[in-house]
This record gives sequence, structure tokens and C-alpha cells, in this order.
Amino acid sequence: MLEKALKKYFGYETFRPNQKEIIESLLQGHDTFGILPTGTGKSLCYQLMGYLTPGLVVVISPLISLMEDQVRSLQKNGEKKVTALNSTLNSFEKQYVLDYLAYYKFLFISPEMLQQPAVLAALKQTKLALLVVDEAHCISQWGIDFRPEYRNIQQAKQILGNPLTLALTATATEEVEKDIKQQLLHPTHAIFRESANRKNIALFVKETTNKKVTLQALLPKITGATIIYCATRKQVEELYQLLKEQYTVAYYHGGLNYQQRSMLQYQFQSGKLQFLIATNAFGMGIDKKDVRYVIHYDLSDTIENYLQEIGRAGRDQLQSYAILLYQAGDEKVHYYFQQMNRENRQMLEMKLADDQIELGDDLSKKWHQQALLEGSEVFLKTLKENESLKASKLKQMHDYVTCSTCRRQYLMNCLGEIVEEEANCCDYHQANLPDMPIKEKKNEKNLENWQKILKKMFSD
Repeated sequence: MLEKALKKYFGYETFRPNQKEIIESLLQGHDTFGILPTGTGKSLCYQLMGYLTPGLVVVISPLISLMEDQVRSLQKNGEKKVTALNSTLNSFEKQYVLDYLAYYKFLFISPEMLQQPAVLAALKQTKLALLVVDEAHCISQWGIDFRPEYRNIQQAKQILGNPLTLALTATATEEVEKDIKQQLLHPTHAIFRESANRKNIALFVKETTNKKVTLQALLPKITGATIIYCATRKQVEELYQLLKEQYTVAYYHGGLNYQQRSMLQYQFQSGKLQFLIATNAFGMGIDKKDVRYVIHYDLSDTIENYLQEIGRAGRDQLQSYAILLYQAGDEKVHYYFQQMNRENRQMLEMKLADDQIELGDDLSKKWHQQALLEGSEVFLKTLKENESLKASKLKQMHDYVTCSTCRRQYLMNCLGEIVEEEANCCDYHQANLPDMPIKEKKNEKNLENWQKILKKMFSD
């Protein structure tokens, strides 16, 4: 019985909703799609499946921070045959992992690393129990305008002999679900879905003419771990400078090196930091159960991203809070990014018509390679469709700010779900933020500035 295996490997008596069904589907040999909200145990599905099936479980993961978190979680559970293959490893370390793939039970890998011929060759010589695409919504959301390598997972899957595949995500609109099915799964796949509604997260929007003032008035009332999301690295660092003298706070974005990111992630997860200011480079899948608040200092660009980010709160099922600060004109940063994408696409069109044109940034070069791979006409059409989709998604996010009905109903309707109105669910239905003094101010004796710690670590 699966319950006996669950008890043996994880110490749990019962499964959460749809976990058992997903594992049973995989054991029957069906490609499987799990749409389960954050904090409901998606990772256990492939972990237990790995223990029940001979061979290597390959988990395609979008972020190094997420890989590290999953590796640590398995190691904490006693698993030694687990590793991550990503850009933090040097060439010797990468080759060692490839040479000893048969030793491992779980391998976490980025979509970019999966495309490398040496990696594919090594995996092709290894018995694969399961191919997992974690945070599978990235196939649709990042597969064009950020990381085209996601569009090539299907090709890699074919090279590997079409291994049994599990796709996992917390949120999927109808369009995203269609993308995932087409690009990843056999037509006879099974799908298991739980509502994305997180009832224990109360929703608030605070419109303001000065976000810094509003944030500074809000923070003294907050108890518990808090993530503050910003749209840009510059804004992250500015907020850090504003708050660092008063609170136990650090910042996290993709510009930090591997050691810095790892240390900050550990400090936040272990409770040594109350506030972490971050771009969306932090948070996806991070298993810190007691995040009480997620504050968006800037507007998210899509409803799906917003739901993913607020989903970091309340994974212990206790009452938590999602607060969006909105100031007129917040959309401009996303308009800028959209304009940059349009210009890059127009430059690509010129490049494809005239090879004398130089493409500038790495993304444009990736687009060029993808256009040659897929066919320029097809790829350019997809880019244009994505531009229109991005604009409509941003409008949808703005409408969330200005909606005059239940915020929870609005979010769920965007995902095609219908939920009942409930008291205390949002600021339109009697929800209130706790009015409590902060319990713990910054104490230099308990926590040194993370930059000082790093300096000590690498000064010898």
C-alpha cells in the first residue's frame, strides 16, 4: 500500500488531496499533470515515486534557489543520493556529476543545462525513472520572452526516449494549461487539480501617493517573517538602505553571487531575518512555512505571478496576509519592459531579413537561435502574440487594484474558478490587518549585517 511507503519514507500517516492519485497515475505509466496550490506537497509526489521506482528522477527546475531548497529538504530527510547540476558548479564538478549519474536517485537541473549535448548524452545512458518539470507554468510564461530554452524541453524529452513525465504547478490559466499539455505530455495524460484558492491568506490593496511613507507606517505593526517584492533590483536596494537601520532585513536579487544568495536564503529560512526585500528571483517554491506577510511594493505583471508570489505566505495554513501597495503610474516599469521586448523583436525581424545586423543582448541572440530552430515565421508570430498577451495580462493585474468587488473572487475568476464570498477574506469583506507592535527590532548582537559576514568568510 502507498500509505505504508508514505509512512516509511516520510513519516506521514495520510496523503494530502491528490498526492496519492498522482502517484498512482505515474505508477500506471501515465504522463501526469498536477495543479496543486503552494504548500500542499507537490514535491512529495515525485519524491515518493522515486523511491518506488528504479532509476534516476530528473527534476527540471527554474531557479538555483529552488534547486538548493529541494536538495536541502531531501538531505534533511536522510537522502544522500541527490544533487543539483547548474551554473554554480565548475567544469570538474559538472563532469563528476555526469560520470556518476547512476549513483544518484534525484538530479535537479535547469532547462538550459538540459540542452547541453554532454548532459543529454549522459542522461541517455542512464535509466530514468521519471522526468519532472517543476513550476511548469514557466514553460508558458518564460518560454518566449525570458528563457526560450523552456520551449526545447520537448525536444530533449524525445532525445531521452520520452520518459514518464510529471508536470507540476500551483497556478495555470486555460492558456498555460494548454501550453503545458502540448509541449510536455502524452495525449493520454492524466490531470489532477486542486483549487488555487488559499483561504488563509487575506488580501489587501493600499492605494497611496507615497509608497515609502505607507510602507514605513505598516512595518512596525507586522510580526512574523515577511517578503517584500519589488519589480527591479534598483528598487530592492533602495528599500534596503531605507530600512536596514531599523529592522532585521536583507535584500535578494539575481545580481548577487551564489554565496550571497545561499546565505540570505538560509538566514531567512532559519528565522534570523524578519524582512527580506526581493525581486521575483526569490521565492518560487521556497519551503518556509511561517511567512506571515507578503508585501508587493510594486505591481506584478500578471495575476499568475502575483498568485505565485503571495503563495509564499501561510504554508503552515495559519492566517497570513498579502498586501499590494499601489501608486498611480506603477505600470510604467512593465510598459518599459514590454517596449524593450517589442524593439528586440523588431531587431530580430531585421536580422532575419539581413544578416548584417548585429543583435545586442543575450536574449536577442537566444531568440535568433530559436527562430532558426522553429522557423522564423512561426517564431515571430509567437513573439507578436506574446506581446499582446503581456499587455492584456498587465491590464488584468491593474483591474485587480481597482476592482470594487471581492478580491479573492476576482483572482480565482482569472484562473477560471468560481468561489463563494466569505467574511474576512479581503479588504472588501471585513478583513483587517492585526494592529500589534513589532516584537523584535534589529539587534546587532544577534545578527550581523550580511555583507559583514561575507567579508569575514572570504577575507582569509
